Amino acid sequence: MRSVTILIPEAQDNLSSVIGPYKFFIKANAFYKKEVFRVQLAGVTDQVDLYDGAFSIRPHTHIRNIKQTDLIIIPAMSHDNIPSVLAKNKEAIDWIRQQYKLGAEVASICTGAFLLASTGLLEGRICSTHWNVAAKFSELFPGVDLQTDKLITDEQGIYTNGGAYSFLNLMLYLVEKYYDRPTAIFCSKVFQVDIDRSSQSPFTIFNGQKDHSDEEIRKAQAYLESNLSEKISMDELATSLSISRRNFDRRFIKATGNTPIEYQQRVKIEIAKKSLESGRKTINEVMYDVGYVDIKTFRDLFKKITGLSPLDYRNRYNKDAAVSENY
Repeated sequence: MRSVTILIPEAQDNLSSVIGPYKFFIKANAFYKKEVFRVQLAGVTDQVDLYDGAFSIRPHTHIRNIKQTDLIIIPAMSHDNIPSVLAKNKEAIDWIRQQYKLGAEVASICTGAFLLASTGLLEGRICSTHWNVAAKFSELFPGVDLQTDKLITDEQGIYTNGGAYSFLNLMLYLVEKYYDRPTAIFCSKVFQVDIDRSSQSPFTIFNGQKDHSDEEIRKAQAYLESNLSEKISMDELATSLSISRRNFDRRFIKATGNTPIEYQQRVKIEIAKKSLESGRKTINEVMYDVGYVDIKTFRDLFKKITGLSPLDYRNRYNKDAAVSENY
């Protein structure tokens, strides 16, 4: 019989990403009528208190007592002070790395990717995490190919997933891999999780990436955000800031993670999303408001960024929207 170890690290602050995997594997075992996995919680302390002491997790055992396991689940963890949190979890980081060398597979949930990346196992590999911490993750781990549009990544026995409750889709993915498709379908019905969801792009909120100290780039960002319907020349914008175009692009990417063009596109699509969510304008009107005149260009870009067409997005998030347009 295999074993799945749900790690309880120091500064663990997300109860759902511990209980969720635990219940998934217990339910999968019951349906499969065979205990494919022995499920255990392993920590680095005897007890972890969450939410000002309202809840506590008492692991079954300490990680030192587990010489070998088959699958490790790393739950979401606090991201308020990542360097401090990682420093507190050196023992867990070393243990994960050693277990992987011994043949264990490893799956991280949401911000658990920070702990996984600290092992070095993600270097040069793809990874997903919550879109809201993407900039911080890329800053700490530039050698990891972060792809936050992906709901799940799977590479050489290492799995990661996006943010919040999207970990339920990762659990379905693992159940289908280790048990079978019927067991995964059963779990999707019991826990009411869409088994075919593959992207977290529709849930991403673009916040402008202002957490940097480059004042000229901040000015450029402000200008792009204030002139949505204008056709802006990036050469002229760079010149107005007394920066060469090549240096402007380099500094913009370093500060925001996007090229100036990509940034402008994401700002425009974010405004379009908000308009589609709450307004009554037609898709064409929304398109014109953010500076596009060609419906195909707008639709293709919108779908590239959100994973949905403008019409599908509006129908999903605006309950009062008319659905008669066929774009």
